[in-house]
Amino acid sequence: MKRIFLIGYMGAGKTTVGKILSKALNLSFIDLDYYIEGRYHKEIKQLFAEKGEDAFRDIEHKMLHEVAEFEDVLISTGGGTPCFFDNIKFMNQAGTTVYLKVSPDELAKRLEICKQTRPVLKNRSGEELRDFIASSLKTRAPFYEQAQVVFDAEKMDTEDDAESIGEQIKSLL
Repeated sequence: MKRIFLIGYMGAGKTTVGKILSKALNLSFIDLDYYIEGRYHKEIKQLFAEKGEDAFRDIEHKMLHEVAEFEDVLISTGGGTPCFFDNIKFMNQAGTTVYLKVSPDELAKRLEICKQTRPVLKNRSGEELRDFIASSLKTRAPFYEQAQVVFDAEKMDTEDDAESIGEQIKSLL
């Protein structure tokens, strides 16, 4: 029985790498955000807007515990998941945690492209976006750094890069 949790900031590549790695390890893949959306029949941004962050984090916590009951699974978490309640401790006890570590500059580059779909980033760009990410990362780093495996996922420009990262992580597990 295997259970792997991918953690890291939005844009770090958790879903991309998670799909590749789960296939390589013959594990089921679950994106926690998509799982929540399926259960609640609403997008994450809609849940945030309607219920507020505290209620969303409570839902996320409950759904994390639910999917952690599954066996032979790789779970890609939301960027904030490890930072609330006892989530990082819980994930470390329930399986193997892998932190995809990426610099604020690279995250800003990746997220500039899709910021319109991410409410917290929507009205930020350039240096303001980078500074926001750097500040958020500073707050979240103490949680992320508790992962059992910390992996530098800085270079992920192509599908081949993502495949390579998946293979490298597989060799570490």
